[in-house]
Amino acid sequence: MSIARLVPGGFYWARSGNHFDGRPTVVQISDVFGDEPEFWTLALLGFDQHAMLGEFEIIEQIHGLHLSLVRVAAE
Repeated sequence: MSIARLVPGGFYWARSGNHFDGRPTVVQISDVFGDEPEFWTLALLGFDQHAMLGEFEIIEQIHGLHLSLVRVAAE
């Protein structure tokens, strides 16, 4: 998936040979380091870490996940 199609704050299925033994995982596009795409990173959920976009193959966007996480946090 091209960077032009990514949405800051959006959640995506992604895979990396360097992380999680190559298994698909959920990541969030982070613009904490800047608003321009060249500054975006991937927030690794469940960890206090960010990875570079080039370290992962973005598989597809997960629609509606942000709503589920808000509900879980509220409970």
